[in-house]
Amino acid sequence: MPRSRLPSISCLALLLLTLLPLAAAMAARGVDLVQAQAFFPEADRVGAVEGEPPAAAVYRGGELLGYVFHSIDVAPIPAYSGKPVDVLMGVDTAGIITGAEVIEHHEPILLVGIPEQKLYDFAHHYTGKSVTDRVRVGAGTREGVQYVDAITGATVTVMVVNEVIMQSARKVAKSRNLLDGGPGQQPSAAPEAGPASIPMDRFEQRDWTFLTGNGAIRRLHLTRGQVDQAFAGTEAEGVGTAPPEARDETFIDLYYTYLSAPTIGRNLLGESQYNWLMNELQPGEHAVAIMANGRYSFKGSGYVRGGIFDRLQISQQDRTITFRDLDYYRLSDVYAEGMPRFQEMAIFIIRDAQSFDPGQPWQVELLVSRATGPLESAFTTFSGGYQLPEAYLERPAPPPQPVQPVQPQVAAQTVPATPGSGLAQLEALEAEAEPIWVTVWKERVFSITVLLLGLVVLTLILIFQDNLARRPRLLYYLRTGFLLYTLFFIGWYALAQLSVVNVLTFVNAVFRDFKWDTFLIDPLMFILWSFVAMTLLLWGRGVFCGWLCPFGALQELVNDLARRFKVRQWELPFAVHERLWAVKYLILLGLFGVSLQSMAEAEKLAEVEPFKTAITLRFQREWGFVFYALVLVAISAVQRKAFCRYVCPLGAALAIPARIRLFDWLKRHKECGSPCQICANECEVQAIHPGGQINPNECHYCLDCQVTYWNDRKCPPMIARRKRREKAAGARRSVKRMEEALGAKSGLEEIAVKVEQAKTPGQPSRRPMPGVPLRRG
Repeated sequence: MPRSRLPSISCLALLLLTLLPLAAAMAARGVDLVQAQAFFPEADRVGAVEGEPPAAAVYRGGELLGYVFHSIDVAPIPAYSGKPVDVLMGVDTAGIITGAEVIEHHEPILLVGIPEQKLYDFAHHYTGKSVTDRVRVGAGTREGVQYVDAITGATVTVMVVNEVIMQSARKVAKSRNLLDGGPGQQPSAAPEAGPASIPMDRFEQRDWTFLTGNGAIRRLHLTRGQVDQAFAGTEAEGVGTAPPEARDETFIDLYYTYLSAPTIGRNLLGESQYNWLMNELQPGEHAVAIMANGRYSFKGSGYVRGGIFDRLQISQQDRTITFRDLDYYRLSDVYAEGMPRFQEMAIFIIRDAQSFDPGQPWQVELLVSRATGPLESAFTTFSGGYQLPEAYLERPAPPPQPVQPVQPQVAAQTVPATPGSGLAQLEALEAEAEPIWVTVWKERVFSITVLLLGLVVLTLILIFQDNLARRPRLLYYLRTGFLLYTLFFIGWYALAQLSVVNVLTFVNAVFRDFKWDTFLIDPLMFILWSFVAMTLLLWGRGVFCGWLCPFGALQELVNDLARRFKVRQWELPFAVHERLWAVKYLILLGLFGVSLQSMAEAEKLAEVEPFKTAITLRFQREWGFVFYALVLVAISAVQRKAFCRYVCPLGAALAIPARIRLFDWLKRHKECGSPCQICANECEVQAIHPGGQINPNECHYCLDCQVTYWNDRKCPPMIARRKRREKAAGARRSVKRMEEALGAKSGLEEIAVKVEQAKTPGQPSRRPMPGVPLRRG
C-alpha cells in the first residue's frame, strides 16, 4: 500500500470510530412495535420517530392510540451523575401516561449498592397519571398534589426522574395537541408573550422591613409541631416527634428572594457584591437568595460533595429547578438595614436552560425526611410561593391581570408571614433554635466516633514512632491497616476526601467574612482539617499525604500490590525529579488566581484532582474523568504516588504552612548522605536528597527511613555501633571466663592443703605459694 494513503485511511478510520457510537445511540432511540405494545397492547402499527419533540405515533388499524418516545430526546435533564436518564414512555390521546420504563442511566448511587430494580419500580408508579397532574416525590398533604414514594439513599435521582417523566409527557402532549380534542394536530392556542425582564436602572434605597413588607422577600416559617403533623398517617409518624412543650419551637425560619432585581440585590448585597454577582451571571440566568435559622438546614450535611442540593428546589408552572454544586455561592456579606442574623445563607443561580420567567409566580420547595428504619426514610415537602412585585418588572406585552401574591404554604395551609417582626422577636427565635451544625453533628455520631478513634490511633503511632520503627513488622501491619481504613472509611464511606477547593474556600472566607458555622456544618471535614492543622505544626504535611488522604492511600496500596507481583518500578533521575516538584505549586498558584475572580471556575479547574471521581463518586462518572483517574492509579503502580509528587495542588497548599513546623521528629546520622546513601536510594517518594537531608515539603512520613535508621543490620552507623557493642561484650565474656578459671584453680589448691593436714595431724600446715606444687614426704 502506498505510504501516501496511510493518513487518509487513518482519518477515515478515526471518523468511522467517532460516528459509530453516535449512530448506535440514534438507532437505540428508535421505537419498534414490540416496545409500543408494552404501553399500548392493542397496537398493530407504529410510525417513525419524527416531529418536534421526536415521538412515534402508535395505531390500531387507522385509529391513533397515542405516542411513544424516549425522554432523552424530549427533556434531557442531567441527573446526579451529570448525564440524563433515558426513559421510554407512552402517552395516549387523552394525555394519560400509559407506562414508563427506564432504559439507561449512569447514576453512581444506583451502581454502588442500591438495586436498580428500585428505580425501575419507581418509574412504574407514573402509569395512569395525567400530564396535568402535579406530581411530587415524597410524602405530603398539599392539596392538588400527588406524591410518589422516594428511593431511600437516591432522593436526588428520583426527583430528577420525576421531572424527566412529567416534563417529557407534557411536551409531547402539548406539541400534539392531545389536551384540546385534536390529537395529532398542532395546538391552536394564542402565542404566549415572552418572559418579563428586569430593568437594571430602577433602584430605590430600601431597608429590610420595607422589602419584607412589600413581598420582595418572602418567609416560610415552620414549627416542629407543623412538621410532625405533616408526617401524620405515614410510616414516619411518631419518629422524632417534638414533646408537647416544644411543638411551637422553630423547625426552620426560611427567607427567600429574587436577587437580580437591583432594588432587592443592591440593598441586600451592597454595590460591589451585587456588581460582582451580575458579572458572574450569563445572559438568561437569574439569582435567588435563601437565608434561614432553625434546627433544619436547607443545604444539608453532604451538599459539598454530593453535587446536587437534595433538600431545596424551585418550581414554576410545570418545571422543577434543582441546583448543582456549581450553581451555589456562599452568601456572607449583607448590608440591608435592619436585617437579622442568619445561621446559613446562600445564593443559587438559575441557569438559562431552565427557561425561568421572573414575572411569573414560582415556589420554593423544602424537602424534609425522617428515618423509618436503618435504610428507609419517609419524605414530605413544604412550599412557599413568590411573586416579584410589578414595580421591579418590565413586561413585553400588555400587562396581564394582576397576580395576587402567593403566600407561603405548608401542607396545603397558608403560613402567614409575621408582619413587621421586630429585632427582639427575631433574637428570641434565634435563642430558642438549636444551631444547624449541632443538629448535623448529632445526626453523624457514628461517623464522628469512628473518625476520632482512627485519629487517636494515628496520634499514638506518631508519638511512639521510634518504638514502632524498631519493630518493622508491627509497623508494616499498622500502616497497611490504617491505609485501608483511610481508603474505605474516610474515603468511600464517609466521603471525607479533603480537596484544594476547601483551601480556596477557607482563604476566600478569611478575606471576606469568616464564620465558624460555615465550616462546622460538615463535622467530618471540620475534624479532619483541625487534625491536619495540628499535625502541620508538629510533623509537617506528610501526616496527611502519607496517612489521611484516601486517594494517596489508593495509590500506595496499588503500588504495594504491584511490588508484590514484581512489577518493575520506574524512577526519574533526582535532578529531573527535583524540578518536577515545582509543577504542583504552579497549579496551586493558577487555581488561587482564578478563585479570586470566580470560585465556580476554580472549582471546575480543580478537577485536576481526581478525588471527586475516584473517591466521592467511586469511579462512577463520565468516561473522561474516569479515564484520567485510572491513568493516575495505573501510573502509581510503576512509580509510587506520582500524582502526589508532581501534580497535587492540595499537597502544595499544605507544604506552605508546614514550613513553620515546630519539631524535627525524623532522626538522621551524621553519616547520612556522606558516605551512606541507603535511605536516599530506598525512599519511595524520593524525598531524601543525596546529601542526606530530608525535604519535609515532599516527605510523606511513611517512616521507612526510621526503620532503616534503627536497623543495626542495614544502616552502616548502626552496624558499626553494633559491632563495637559486640566486641566489648566479647571482651567482657573473655575476662569472665579467665576469672572463672582462676577461681576454680584456687579451689583445688585449698582442697590439697586440707588433705595434707589430714595425713599429718598436729603438724602445722604448709600453705604453698600460688602456682607452686606441694612436695610430698
